[in-house]
Amino acid sequence: MGIVKTHPPVKLICAVTVAPGITWSDVEASLMRTFGSMDHLMDWYDFHHTDYYQEEMGRGLKKRMLSFQALQLADYLAEIKLATNYLEREFLDGGRRRVNLDPGYLTAAKLVLATTKDYSHRIYLGRGIFGDLHLRFEGGRFRPQAWTYPDYREPFVLEFFNRVRQTYLQQLGEAG
Repeated sequence: MGIVKTHPPVKLICAVTVAPGITWSDVEASLMRTFGSMDHLMDWYDFHHTDYYQEEMGRGLKKRMLSFQALQLADYLAEIKLATNYLEREFLDGGRRRVNLDPGYLTAAKLVLATTKDYSHRIYLGRGIFGDLHLRFEGGRFRPQAWTYPDYREPFVLEFFNRVRQTYLQQLGEAG
């Protein structure tokens, strides 16, 4: 029989995709009001990796990744996804989404995203939310899975998450 252990806290991350005309300071204020201060913030990049959002959000999308200072319990990922879905509603324009927020968490071994869409490799977390093991840490760096989204395969994105992981490990060390 295995011994049940408490999972260490995790590093909350979020991918933010915005349509033209969205002001970052408004999105930032909503995220900070809900999740607290950010400690890593990637530069914006052109989100051309898929046309999945094009019909709803239009062309010329920009995206960035970020992480939050405060560590969280992994147990809360479903509630965090529901909260980001709610925040997206603040930016609706004529019923069309103008901001897409994709939260997840990072640990020493992996990056997990939250999603509302089921698929063979996703695990149900409750409340209509699934967890997607998106990156795994192996051989000293994060590596994509067969199903990893194209932009999460980009070297600059992987490097960003490697930096966030270093901060996370330092925080765990400070936490005891």
